[in-house]
Amino acid sequence: MTDIKTKTKGRYKNKGPQKTHRSKTFGMAQRAGRNIKKENRKNPDRPEYKPPEQLIEERSEFNEDVRKEIAHIRTTLSAAAVTKELKNGRRDLRNMTIVTIDSEETRDVDDGISIERLPNGNYLLGVHIADVAHYVREGTALDREAYERGTSVYLVDKVLPMLPQKLSNGICSLNVGADRFALSVMMTIDQKGEICRYEIFESLICVKYKITYKQIFSLFEGDVPPYHQDALEKEFKEHYEDLKTMKELAALRHKMRYKRGSIDFDFPETHVTTDPKGTPLSVETQRNTFANHIIEEFMLAANETVAEHFSWLNVPFLYRVHAHPEQEKIWKLSTEIRSMGYTLRGQETIHARAIQALLEAVKGKAAEPIISMLTLRAMQKAEYSPENEGHFGLAAENYTHFTSPIRRYPDLFIHRVIKEVFHGKMTPKRQISLRSFTGEAAKHCSEMEREAENAERLYTDRLVAEYMSNYIGETFEGTICNITSFGIFVRLENSAEGLVFYNSMPDYMIFDEKKMIASGESNKRKYAIGDPVNVKVVNCNVKMGQIEFHFTK
Repeated sequence: MTDIKTKTKGRYKNKGPQKTHRSKTFGMAQRAGRNIKKENRKNPDRPEYKPPEQLIEERSEFNEDVRKEIAHIRTTLSAAAVTKELKNGRRDLRNMTIVTIDSEETRDVDDGISIERLPNGNYLLGVHIADVAHYVREGTALDREAYERGTSVYLVDKVLPMLPQKLSNGICSLNVGADRFALSVMMTIDQKGEICRYEIFESLICVKYKITYKQIFSLFEGDVPPYHQDALEKEFKEHYEDLKTMKELAALRHKMRYKRGSIDFDFPETHVTTDPKGTPLSVETQRNTFANHIIEEFMLAANETVAEHFSWLNVPFLYRVHAHPEQEKIWKLSTEIRSMGYTLRGQETIHARAIQALLEAVKGKAAEPIISMLTLRAMQKAEYSPENEGHFGLAAENYTHFTSPIRRYPDLFIHRVIKEVFHGKMTPKRQISLRSFTGEAAKHCSEMEREAENAERLYTDRLVAEYMSNYIGETFEGTICNITSFGIFVRLENSAEGLVFYNSMPDYMIFDEKKMIASGESNKRKYAIGDPVNVKVVNCNVKMGQIEFHFTK
């Protein structure tokens, strides 16, 4: 879990007064129509995010000023540039064995890893991040555009990048065999997973090889045919021990984080496959493996190390913070899971370990996906802040985003601060200037992140709705994942989520918000979160990304 991300369904519109339902909220009965109207009232403090089609239109091209600037950027490092940087203190790590680990589709590679087992049994872990700040200088048209975008947007079948491809997929991308400028964090880690010593410095690197998550998983788990396994082992024979050491160290780091109370939301995510025209071909769930967790653990280690170091220096900075959950949401979560036979300890002063214990209790059980989702919804949103306020979900006192400067502006800004500190440019006057900027930047970048997430979610939901429109009239098994004053949400095995409106049900429905249960007034049939149900697909609104179900007998 690199960060806490909240995924909710919130685009279902009021279908008008529903006479077949009344809700019981804290002992008071309310008409569904009035209740929905209240829930859909626009909140002046909640911005209306741009839909994906608007972001695609706005971000598909970069403006002329940016294009002019990047025209002068070389596609390779010149000998003169390398010599100059080495004279200025950049360390030459080109002889170090550095690997990149990503998905098959990744083109904007901004992180590389090196590993060494020391004679005393400790580990020397290197996290090497593309030095994007070397090319994106403050105040340039390129910098202004990157700031406005705030983040790259990753839609199912396309990327709307924060930086032009000449940088993101070119000179800044850590491609195999290419000399690249980087910022490196070298960490000595003991056999308990604790960081003993570290160094942060500018470097010159050359990635020796790349491997995908699937290849690492297959290499160690042998889930492919023998001839594929033989080919894999032959291809990575030289690096097998290093990869094995990475797997070992990642497990140690995870164990250490778990002991301090860090929460891992490791449940299946929606994966949509499309054809070249963007038509959805399949919708399925996809779960991360230990191969993904290797990179996750190492990025977390680097982010915490950088945050702690610069927190002590007390220079202007952007931290990634995550507040404690709101008490009301914890009470609601406790009610929701109680109906499924689970409890949450310490509701008055909730600790991350209590959340961790709940997720551990449901691991591998049928209730795991639903309870994980409900728990995630109860969490606060992580955001950027100029103040180091800690990260609840990671149980970390210090945390920042340092490892993805190609796709996130806060990381780029942090690189800029680090380099200015290294080169003695962080004067008192400069600090005053940066401090006035960090508050504005934190708010803007948090907002751009939410806008990107909203677009990504809606884009995916539309494709899922389009895919499920092929199955209108068909029946599926599902699980109740939420109960509201106007209907019941059901999640299918392939992760498609839809709504059963109360007015589609034969009985007069009563919603008890205290118990999070809906029950029929006449037949007394009760519906609770986690209940298995059978539903029929009756309508798919592709534009809104909505699916409507009816219960079947």
